[in-house]
Amino acid sequence: MPIEKFSREKVLSVHRWTGNLFSFTLTRPAHFKFSAGQFARIGLKVGDELVVRAYSVVSSPFDEKLEFFSIVVPDGAFTSNLQHLKVGDELYLEKIPYGFLTLARYQLPLPQDLWLLATGTGLAPFISMLQDFDTWTKYARIYLVYSVRTQSELAYVERIQQIAATFGEGHGGFRFIPVVTRDPDAALHERLPVLISSGELEQAAGAEFNPATTHVMLCGNPQMVDDTRAALKARGLSMNRRGEGNIAVENYW
Repeated sequence: MPIEKFSREKVLSVHRWTGNLFSFTLTRPAHFKFSAGQFARIGLKVGDELVVRAYSVVSSPFDEKLEFFSIVVPDGAFTSNLQHLKVGDELYLEKIPYGFLTLARYQLPLPQDLWLLATGTGLAPFISMLQDFDTWTKYARIYLVYSVRTQSELAYVERIQQIAATFGEGHGGFRFIPVVTRDPDAALHERLPVLISSGELEQAAGAEFNPATTHVMLCGNPQMVDDTRAALKARGLSMNRRGEGNIAVENYW
């Protein structure tokens, strides 16, 4: 890939959530404009090769820096090197953003109920959306459902609470629903498609999936996305195409 498509940006901070989960921030060039939910392509030099991967942006579209959330893939050509990031290191940022997992894609049904369903680092685009006042203005009810394997992997929980207090002040319709699949004592511990099929997720939220009012966004590992999409379709929801329909997913894996 031509290196001219990239700008060189500096690492401003690194935060390690667990042994294999970390976040980092980069300088944001003035030309890099994006919508909440979009992803960036980040590169690093491995020998003489520029290795590039896609990362959803955690930051608000209005932030002065760019934040990303990563998992270390064992023996991965990219993250096995990226995990050693330090403040002051340089990364390559492609000059344009990508992706259609944005609220602008929804035309019908009209916005009322927004469900954001994430596993692992798939939480990233939803943190960005929740830092955009338009999200809170458009939707009367917002449900952020975050599924992880263990309690230690529940990243950004305090940040989510801060965002809800700041951006959702006076809103009253926000629910954060954690799911911990390897903790049988957790309130919700089944996989998302199972929780949807059984009705447990709706019971926990105190709301129902309604084809006439519901928008659902999915981001996470491909198997979760496929299985959850099927479970939602079985409940009468449809894929969003040409602006119409309930379910939207991101395809950059």
